[in-house]
Amino acid sequence: MLARIVFLLIGLICSCCQSEQAEAPVLDLTGATIGNVAIDGQEMAENVPFDQSIQLHFSVPLRPESLTGNLILTNTDTGDEVTVNSSFLDGNKSIRLLPVGVLEEGARYTLQILSGIRGQDGQEFVGKELRFSTLVTSISVSSFTLLDASRLGSRHWVDANLEFQLDLQFSYPVSLNEDAIRLEETGEGIIPIQLVHVEDSLHYQIRSLAPLGDLRQFTLMIPSGEDACSGIPIEAFELTFYTEPAENTKFPLIDQNALLEKVQAQTFRYFWDFAHPVSGLARERSSSGDLVTIGGSGFGIMALMVGIERDFISREAGIDRLNKMVGFLEQADRFHGVWPHWMNGNSGTTIPFSALDNGGDLVETALLMQGLLTVRSYLDESRSEEKLLQDKITRLWEEVEWDWYTRGGQNRLYWHWSADLGWAMDMSVSGYNEALIVYVLAASSPTHPIDATVYHEGWARDGAIRNGQNYHGYLLPLGPDRGGPLFFAHYSFLGLDPRKLADRYASYWEQNRIHSLINRAYCIQNPLSFVGYGPRSWGLTASDNPDGYAAHSPSRDLGVITPTAALSSMPYTPGESMAALEFFYYQLGDRLWGEMGFLDAFDLTRQWFAADYLAIDQGPILLMIENHRSGLLWDYFMQNEEITAGLEKLDFTYE
Repeated sequence: MLARIVFLLIGLICSCCQSEQAEAPVLDLTGATIGNVAIDGQEMAENVPFDQSIQLHFSVPLRPESLTGNLILTNTDTGDEVTVNSSFLDGNKSIRLLPVGVLEEGARYTLQILSGIRGQDGQEFVGKELRFSTLVTSISVSSFTLLDASRLGSRHWVDANLEFQLDLQFSYPVSLNEDAIRLEETGEGIIPIQLVHVEDSLHYQIRSLAPLGDLRQFTLMIPSGEDACSGIPIEAFELTFYTEPAENTKFPLIDQNALLEKVQAQTFRYFWDFAHPVSGLARERSSSGDLVTIGGSGFGIMALMVGIERDFISREAGIDRLNKMVGFLEQADRFHGVWPHWMNGNSGTTIPFSALDNGGDLVETALLMQGLLTVRSYLDESRSEEKLLQDKITRLWEEVEWDWYTRGGQNRLYWHWSADLGWAMDMSVSGYNEALIVYVLAASSPTHPIDATVYHEGWARDGAIRNGQNYHGYLLPLGPDRGGPLFFAHYSFLGLDPRKLADRYASYWEQNRIHSLINRAYCIQNPLSFVGYGPRSWGLTASDNPDGYAAHSPSRDLGVITPTAALSSMPYTPGESMAALEFFYYQLGDRLWGEMGFLDAFDLTRQWFAADYLAIDQGPILLMIENHRSGLLWDYFMQNEEITAGLEKLDFTYE
C-alpha cells in the first residue's frame, strides 16, 4: 500500500514538472511592421514605406546587449549593408529600427535577425529572415551611359559619338514608348531614333537612325507621364550634349602654304570687293552700309600691298584704289590733322562713335598712318603716279598734330578731341594695350613730335606697365592680368616690326609670344568649362558675341572664340596658330568659313556663329599671316627713316 502511494506521488510530481516545462516562455518573433505594412517572413512584402522605421515584436523581453551584431539590414540589389539605429519599446519586448537615411525607392531589402539574440532569461532564438521591397512613388532614370561622351566640368556632356547611343537604366521596371521620346538638334529640329529594349524593363537603349552632325548641341527628352503597366508616375528626363568633331574634314585637305594662301586671298576680298565704292575705305563691318572705319582702313591700305605681292590684284589696280583712298582722306573731316573713328564713306563727314566722341581719334589715326607709311615705302618713286601718292601721304603724315593731343603740354597723349566738346572724353592713351604705335608715331613725327618724357610717363607710366607675373607657366613682361585681349599683340605690330624690338621695359617679340601662349594655355585649361575650347580651338580677343560685342580675354571670358586671335598670332606661335587655322577651316568651315574669310567669332556652347565680318578682325589675319610668311609689312614700315629715328629717341633697339 505504501509503495503504491509513493508511486502515485512520484507520478504526480513528474506530471507537474512536465506541465511547467511545456508552459515556460520561449523567444519568438510575434510580428514585424514597417509603417502600416506587416512583414511575415514567408513572402516578399511589397510596397513597403521607405521613410519609416521597422518595428519588431517578440514574445518575451530581450537582453539589450544581445542585439549587437545580430540585426543586419542589407540592400539585396546592391549587397550593401544599411546602418540602423535601434531602440527598445514595450519593456524590451519590441525593437524600433531606424535606417540612417531613407531607404531607396523600389529596392529590395533583407533583414536578418540572427540566432545570437537572447531573451531576458536566456531564451534562445532560432533566427529569422524578413524580405521586403520599398514603395515606388515615381520611376526615374537612375543611370545612363552616352557613348564616348565625357563630362566637361560640372556643366556639359561633350564629345558624344556621332553614331548616337544612349543606354538608360531606370529605377523600376517601366514600359517606354518610342513615340514619346524626342531627340532634337538645337535650332534644327527632330532627329529620328530607335528604342531598343535591352534585357528587362529596367534597361533601354536609344539610337539615332543616322549619324548626328559634329560639334553640334542636341537634347534628348523623355516626358513625364504614367507607366502603362504599373500606373506609377514617370519622371521627365532631359539630357543636353555635344557631339565630337567628325573624322572627315569639311573641305579637301591641302598643304599648309596653300591653306595660308587661300585664307589670305579670301580675307583680302573684304578690303577689295567689299570696300566702300566711293571712298575705297574699309567698312566697319559687313553690315555697315556707308559707315567706314579709319583704323580698319589703315589695315585695308596694307592689304593692297599683300594683294599686289600675292597676285590677287594687279599693281595698277592696287595703285588706283590707293589713289581713291588717299584722295578721299585728304578731303575728309580732320581735327588738328586727326581723323575720327567713323565717317561716312560718301561724304567724309564724321559719324559719332558715341555721344561725346564726335571728333578726332588719335588711336584710329595711328592705325591708319601705320598703313599709309608702310605703303609709302612700298611705292616706287621712279613712277610719277606713285611718287605723287608718296607726296600726298607725306603731307597727311606731317599734318597730324600729335603734340596737340598732349592737351596743353601734359606728359601724356589723349585719345579724343572734339571741335565742340573739346576734351570731354577725357581718356588718356596709357599702356599697356594696343596703342604703342601711337607713341612711336608721335615721337617720329617730323612736324609735331612729342618728347621722350611723354612716352615714359604717359605710356609706360614710369614702368608701371610691367607685369612680371607667371601665368600658366609663362612669365608675362607687360600688361594686365594674363595679358588682356589678344589684339594688344597685333594692332601696333602690323607694320612696327617686333622681332628685335626692345626698350627698357620689355622685348616686344617676347611680350607678344608669351601673351599669345598664355591666351592659348588659358583656353586649354578652360576653367569655366565652355564647349569647344582646346589646343586647336583657342583665341580670346575683342569681337562680336551672341549678346553684342566685348573685349574677350582670360579675365572676361564669355565662351567666345575669335579666329583673328590665334591666326593673327601666327608669327609668334606658328605651330599653335596653324593648328587653330586647320581646326577652324577643316572642322568648322561649314559654319565659320565664308566668302570673305572667317566669320568674326563663334560660341559652341550656345551654338552661335557670327553673321558679320569686321575690318579690324579681318585685317590682322591677312597682314600677320603675310608677316609670318615674308615679313613684307614689317620690312617696308621699318624703311621709314622717321620711324627708326623716333624709336631711337625713345631708347628702343630694333636691329
